[in-house]
Amino acid sequence: MFGFSRLSAEGKVGVATGVVFFSMLISRTVLSERVDVGTRARLFRAQFLLLINSLLLLGSLYIWKHVVTRLCGARLPAASGASARAWPHRCWRAAVLLFLVLAHCSYLSMFYLVGTEPHWLSLLSFSCLGVYVILLFLLMVFGFANRMLQMFCKGSVVAVSSSGRQTVLALMMTVMLAAYGLFNGAQPPQVVEVEVPLEKLPASMDGLKVVLLSDIHLGPTVGRSQLQRIVTMVNQLEPDVVVIVGDLTDSQVTRLRMAAEPLALLRPRLGSYFATGNHEYYTADVDGWFEFLRSKGIEPLHNSHARVSRPGQTQDWFCLAGIDDLEASMLRYPGHGMDVEKAVSGCSEERPIVLLAHQPHAAKQVLQQRPDISLVLSGHTHAGQLFPLTILAFLVNPYFCGLYRVSEHTLIYVTPGTVYYGIPMRIGSRAEITQITLRSA
Repeated sequence: MFGFSRLSAEGKVGVATGVVFFSMLISRTVLSERVDVGTRARLFRAQFLLLINSLLLLGSLYIWKHVVTRLCGARLPAASGASARAWPHRCWRAAVLLFLVLAHCSYLSMFYLVGTEPHWLSLLSFSCLGVYVILLFLLMVFGFANRMLQMFCKGSVVAVSSSGRQTVLALMMTVMLAAYGLFNGAQPPQVVEVEVPLEKLPASMDGLKVVLLSDIHLGPTVGRSQLQRIVTMVNQLEPDVVVIVGDLTDSQVTRLRMAAEPLALLRPRLGSYFATGNHEYYTADVDGWFEFLRSKGIEPLHNSHARVSRPGQTQDWFCLAGIDDLEASMLRYPGHGMDVEKAVSGCSEERPIVLLAHQPHAAKQVLQQRPDISLVLSGHTHAGQLFPLTILAFLVNPYFCGLYRVSEHTLIYVTPGTVYYGIPMRIGSRAEITQITLRSA
């Protein structure tokens, strides 16, 4: 405890963050078999909020140091008679503090401000979070550049004198990037057409259209009107099959039932199908969502498959399979867990297999186990969604975005997502509805 008291504020927050992280690991293993799903979900939410806000607090201390203390902290007049000249500094401090508080409140709104349409406070707080991410990244980049300047200039006079200008430049760039990100995020998803050759696809099914959706994230910043726009665009494509590859929702059915109603209006010729993403398991309401989707004509593929064929040509078909998300096992969700053998059991070796697997990591594992799968459809990466998160998404995923040929017989398509997650911005990526046309190879 004596050593802890000597730590800096950043050090103390870092230690607290580590404690929260390890408590999440312990609760996933030791407590997972002893408490019910609902209790585990509430515990996970509390731990998640603590972890996120601990990490944000580290960044907030850094932002405050550069944007407030260095810019105006030392310039505040000491004389009481000069208080009238100090009000711009006080207003600036209050504005930065409000901005940081709103950014910290973003994930609270995810759990408490979810309804049919996004709440204004949710949109504002998540927009602040997006600005926070951009600003923190730019400040860190300019801070690193400043340190290099100190090293090469052999003195601090030049570097210190330039630090204020660098902070102002970071603020200006943040405003421009955030404005662009909000504008880009508000645009309808672009329709991307992709032709995929499938070996063993019957000639009668050549040209069959599969529309791929993923990462809609119904929740605090995505509501009914956005989903309705997506459904209208999909129907205009006149698809044969619609597939939703996970992360449809960020909350329970009871909160989002009205927001999700437009799903009933999907009109594919041969059916709509769904496979879970990690966020479905975070809601702890997967079974409720399965029941809701079935009532709207969408078939969940829960480590299972369906035979897709044209009317009157039941002898010509392909196998459409779906697996549970990787994190179902990590969260020890009862009755769920990725099982590719179960999913494709009954699929013929003489017919192509198209697999829905939310995470590219799952796709990679599946293909190591079953290299006979013809096509895997994934999402999850959002193509980074928001620079600089793009760099992280690219580094941690084996497949990032677009069409990949894994072997002579197998391809993977990773969609950047149909809307966005939380932050209503896209920088360096664009939301997408993918129309995949299957061709006989």
